[in-house]
Parts: sequence; structure tokens; C-alpha cells
Amino acid sequence: MQTNTSKGRGRGFASMSPEKKREIASKGGKAAHAMGTAHKWTSEEAQAAGRKGGSISRRRPRTTLQAHS
Repeated sequence: MQTNTSKGRGRGFASMSPEKKREIASKGGKAAHAMGTAHKWTSEEAQAAGRKGGSISRRRPRTTLQAHS
């Protein structure tokens, strides 16, 4: 067991470089498609997801955006 007291080091995906995370995710996606278990979006599903995401992002209060600046 590794005992590392530095915050954010040696803790899975959080400590990996973006390139390494992308490589691992790519392998998972390719494996899922090869097995036939990956989700295949229809046009209707993609449109609904885009509308839902857009409506959520437009409802975000401006005060929280300004507080983080």
C-alpha cells in the first residue's frame, strides 16, 4: 500500500496527465464498440441531449460566474 502525504499525488486519474487519461479512455471506447456494448446515438437522442445541456447552462446564475473571477 502506498502512503503518500502530498495532496493530489498518486491518486488515480487525478494524478495522470491529460494525454494518459485520453489514451485510457480511447482504449475503453474502442473495446466497447468492438464488443457491441457502446451506445450509438440516434439523431433524435443527440438533439434532445443538446437541448437539455444548452438549457441547463443558460439557467446558471451570473453571480456564481462573477464570484469565481
